[in-house]
Amino acid sequence: MDLIYLGFKQAFIMIFKGDRLVFEIALRSLIVSGTAVAISMIIGISLGLTIALARFPGRRVLLSLVNTGMGLPPTAVGLFVALLLARRGLFGFAELLYTKQAMIVAQTVIATPIVAGLTVAAVQNLNPKLRLQSLALGATRAQMLWTLIKEAKLPMLAAVMAGFGGVISEVGAVMMVGGNVTGDTQVLTTAVVEYVGKGNFPVAIALSLILLTLIFLVNFVLTQVQQRETSSWPKRISK
Repeated sequence: MDLIYLGFKQAFIMIFKGDRLVFEIALRSLIVSGTAVAISMIIGISLGLTIALARFPGRRVLLSLVNTGMGLPPTAVGLFVALLLARRGLFGFAELLYTKQAMIVAQTVIATPIVAGLTVAAVQNLNPKLRLQSLALGATRAQMLWTLIKEAKLPMLAAVMAGFGGVISEVGAVMMVGGNVTGDTQVLTTAVVEYVGKGNFPVAIALSLILLTLIFLVNFVLTQVQQRETSSWPKRISK
């Protein structure tokens, strides 16, 4: 109990005193994970729409790969990305290993299957007639796709929340490709591991609490957007 008390006390001290190191680590975590989720949204939603709407050879295999990717072990992703970015790896010439860019790549690989898989499920749960009705009313393919995205945006927001929560809380991949360099590639999760290794449990608990707070705040904002859209449905129908 003393450790937990000291952890909470240390967290409040760090936050209210504006501890520079802690806020830099928190901001770096948000930037890295936020960028990875943004990229995964572009790739994942496009891939999910393609799988859900198109019919092509190997579609079921691709969907199986996406579903498998939703449960990828972060350490395996970190190892794979590290091998690609290593000096003798396929992309070693870019010299990205142990940089924030490498961390973004690893987190994008983790988040993209989550976004794609949930997008497929969201689109396939829509009324099948919606697509045909849009085309029958003269909508272009792009307009039809935009209609489907708007109709499925609530579950897609859930996909974004799942992707963000998955990447900002993982530690194995970012430690492998980022190196946990203080002041450069250290994020909240890797900092927690470092302080636990040093036996500094109060600071580790404080950083964990800050991490949980960040995850809660981001998901709270997205949930408010999601619920606002849900509450507006009856008004639209009544009109």
